[in-house]
This record gives sequence, C-alpha cells and structure tokens, in this order.
Amino acid sequence: MKKSIFKINNIMKIINSSLIILPTPMNISIFWNFGSLLGLCLMIQIISGLFLSMHYCPNINIAFNSIIHIMQDVNNGWLIRYIHMNGASFFFICMFIHIGRGIYYNSFYLFKTWNTGIMLLLLSMMTAFLGYVLPWGQMSFWGVTVITNLMSTVPYIGNDLVLWIWGGFSINNATLNRFYSLHFITPFVIMFFIIIHLFFLHETGSSNPMGLNSNFFKIPFNPYYSIKDMLGFIIIFMTLMTICSMNPYMLSDPENYNKANSLVTPIHIQPEWYFLFAYAILRSIPNKLGGVIALLMSILILLIMPMISFYKMKSFKFYFFNQIMFWIFISLFFLLTWIGGKPIETPYEFLGKILSIMYFFFFIFYTFICNLSDMKLYKI
Repeated sequence: MKKSIFKINNIMKIINSSLIILPTPMNISIFWNFGSLLGLCLMIQIISGLFLSMHYCPNINIAFNSIIHIMQDVNNGWLIRYIHMNGASFFFICMFIHIGRGIYYNSFYLFKTWNTGIMLLLLSMMTAFLGYVLPWGQMSFWGVTVITNLMSTVPYIGNDLVLWIWGGFSINNATLNRFYSLHFITPFVIMFFIIIHLFFLHETGSSNPMGLNSNFFKIPFNPYYSIKDMLGFIIIFMTLMTICSMNPYMLSDPENYNKANSLVTPIHIQPEWYFLFAYAILRSIPNKLGGVIALLMSILILLIMPMISFYKMKSFKFYFFNQIMFWIFISLFFLLTWIGGKPIETPYEFLGKILSIMYFFFFIFYTFICNLSDMKLYKI
C-alpha cells in the first residue's frame, strides 16, 4: 500500500514540475503555443486513428471499400475519418510554424532540443506518408510506387531493398499490410521522442523573443500559460471541426477518391500539400540519386542551424538583414509548395530548379550574414 502511494506521489511530482510550477519566461508570445498544439494534434490523430483501425481492412481488394463503409455505414464514421484526414494537415501546419519560430527566435541554439525536433519532423513525415497509402486510392498507389522506387538509388542493395519493402516483385497485399502495421506503431515512437524532446527542453528551459538568459524573469507555467494553451486548444479544435463540417476536402487530392488501378497512371502524380516543397526539390534534379539526396538534405540541412553562427546570436528582432533573409526563406518554402503541385512543364520546371538552388543557398548566405552581424555587434 505504501509503495503504491509513493509511486503516485512520484508521478504527481513529475506532473507538478512539468506542467504546474515549471519556470517559464514571462515574455514568450503566442508562437510558443504551437508546441502544446502539436501535442493536441498528435492525441487527436492517435484517438481518431484507433477508432478507424477498428473498421479498416488492410487488404488491396477491400481497403478502398472499407473506407467507404466507414464513411457511409459506421455511426459518425464520416466525422472520425474527416478529423483524422484533416488533422494531419493541422499537425504539419503547427509543426512548420513551430520550426519557423525556432529559426526566427534562434531557438536552435538549444542544440539537443532542436536535433530531437528535426528527428520528430522526419518521423512525422514518414508516418503521414504511410497513412496516405492506406485508403488505396489512385494517388495512394502511385505515390507509394514513386517513393519506394527511390530506394533503388541506394548503391549495391537498392533493388533488393525495394523488393524487401514491397514484400514481392510489385506493390501488393504484403506492402499494404506492413504499411498499415508501421503506420499504427510509429505514433508511439513519436511519443517516445516527444518525451526526450521535452526532457532536453526542461533541462535548459524555454527560449524567449529577446534571446536573452531569462533565469531571473520566469513565472510558473500554471495558471499563466496553461490558460493560453487551453485557448489555443479550443481555437484549433473549433477550426478543425468547422473544416470537417463545411469543406472537408479542401486539403485533399480528388484523384485519391478513385480506386487504385495499376493500369492507369494519373496525369499528375503528387503527394499531400505538406510534402510538396520537398517533392519540388526532388523532381528538380535530373539525376535520380541526386534527387533523393536533395530530398533528404531539404530536411536534414536544418540540423546545421545550431552551427551557423560562431558567436551565438540573439533573436532576429535585433538583426534587420536576418529578418529579410528569414522572410525570403519562408517565401521560398511557399513557392516550392506551389511549384510541387504544378505539372512538370515550362515554366514550372525551370522555376523549380531556380527555387531549389535558392533554398539551399539560403543557408550559405544566412551563415555569412549571421557572422557578419555578430562581428559588427561585438566589433571584431
């Protein structure tokens, strides 16, 4: 009896130190809410996905029909499916804003927290891709065909790796089964990484808009920021429910509402909108291996951000040219997303190549401007 009381007390201590008395900078803005909003989106995805898995059949002959069954025959199945489908888009909207805030306010100097965050982005993208395959529509089938074929670029073992992923000599029932299993388990891997992410964050404390050490200007997390988080939860949930009720297909590709057919190739194969920026970079490289490397580097290049400045700069609020560079980078992201959704033809093909080069060159110019700004600041 005493042991169980001690265990409860230990759990309460962790909750108390993490969510109630956690010292938090008193000047953080609404952009710091997106971390908790990501947690809410993940919980929505896990719960809605659990209910969907009760009626989904991972078989290439009936997977598409099982989705129709969920939508038409299961009580409130349409709502659960719409929440899960649009919740993925909300998850990535929050994640992109969260990363953008980290770049603008130089949160990447929390080295361990930033690196685990980038790993979370990669895991989330993998999970979303696996989930996009499950409805077994036209875009699902041809999307997985294109992406898994990229594995063939791996030297020596590429072709064997593709066959191993497929579970045969073509995309078949084994492929869908293993994608379903992986899609179900990866959110729990993400939760594990989130715990590590939060552990490193609480080790150093949150950053703040001024980029200063705020050890002497901190207030308890509860009630000041728990109220702000609750307000964010309500806004996100109401927005999600509004979209699910009014226009649930606004963020989806209509091609995926046709059943998968290996004999009919869609005119324009493209992934979901949150992958389009990376897809635009992939198809801008004429060489297949070069395209795969560029695709990976479009995400992994964020890992070099903590090493970009030798002098550990403060927030962008104090650097005018850095602010210009930041908004150029955001514009490049939006333009690449737009280009990724366009067919491979003139002028989109040429624009994609130019924007892809600019995307990677941003980090070179950004490093130069950061260090130049710091040299002037410190009068070196």
